[in-house]
Amino acid sequence: MFSSLYAKFGFIFTAGALIASAQALHTNIDLGGKDSPIVVVHYDDGDSKVTQRGGAYLVDFHPTLTLRNSSSKRIHSVTLLVEAQENSAGGKASVSVPSLDIAPGDTFPLRINQTLFGSPSVDVQLDGVLFEDLSFYGPDKLHLQYNMTVWELEARQDRKYYKNLLEASGEKALQNAMVESQARQDALALPNVQMARGRSTTVDAGQDMQFAFLRLPDAPVELSSGQARVVENMADGPSFSVHNVSKRPLRHLEIGWILKDQYGREFLAASLPADVNLAPGQSSQVMEDASLRFHGPGAIQGMKGFISSAEFADGSYWIPTRKQLDDPELRGVVAPSPEEQRLTSIYKRKGLNALIEELKKF
Repeated sequence: MFSSLYAKFGFIFTAGALIASAQALHTNIDLGGKDSPIVVVHYDDGDSKVTQRGGAYLVDFHPTLTLRNSSSKRIHSVTLLVEAQENSAGGKASVSVPSLDIAPGDTFPLRINQTLFGSPSVDVQLDGVLFEDLSFYGPDKLHLQYNMTVWELEARQDRKYYKNLLEASGEKALQNAMVESQARQDALALPNVQMARGRSTTVDAGQDMQFAFLRLPDAPVELSSGQARVVENMADGPSFSVHNVSKRPLRHLEIGWILKDQYGREFLAASLPADVNLAPGQSSQVMEDASLRFHGPGAIQGMKGFISSAEFADGSYWIPTRKQLDDPELRGVVAPSPEEQRLTSIYKRKGLNALIEELKKF
């Protein structure tokens, strides 16, 4: 299905037959040149298609890429940037795959499942690769290196927990833990929430609502004096006072934002990133130029905030322990990590023995 070589960067693929609008889907894959740690060895467009909508196109983009690790390190996470039209609403998406363990020379599939609005020509670019030693390759246009590192640290923590559980208490205990985790995931509220950068003019007529705060033991930062402008189901311009209670300088925070609706239901609505420059003992104000809207019945009746992760100036990270996340106020709103969800999926699809073999790989 390879149609032509595209300069020195990648390939151009023509996917599918011509549709009624006489438009074919053209895919340009750019993985970063000769020094890229991954290369394409096969491309399958799947059921991708283009549908003309007025002067633009709706692109249902569902290909599978088979990639090879061409580096000398094990790959643990990959993020791709997918664009049907640059700087167009609905024209850009990303695909992140955490919890990988790809040895040098090995191949692995990466499935893209996105609906885009723009042109019938789609660009797929490598945005980042995280290696086993937590080093990183890529332009990081999406600023996801931080998230990819946090996912990896969570994955290591979760695998260690389940391996220790198996060794200490046996297969039955591991099985029970998988059943409990799946039940928790099934019961978790997943609201339809839209987060946008920039202030919303709609909430100008609203009122300031104060945040309550959840304090996790050993968290390097304390939150206080937080508020956002709220009207009905919209919240705008969250701000917080932050205080570094650790003994090391901090450069980045992630703040979990929990909403409570008029029916008493709580859910994690967003994670707010904040670049900071906080010396030990120093305080500062964090203000986010963002607005949040949740779709569904009920208005916002309360808000809570908590530190969900942090990065120190030396490049090390803090994440909550599993025990801290088991706090009753968090357990019902914070989803298990991507790795825990992957492990429960293996158990559900393939059974306990397959899960045990998966844990042995790490």
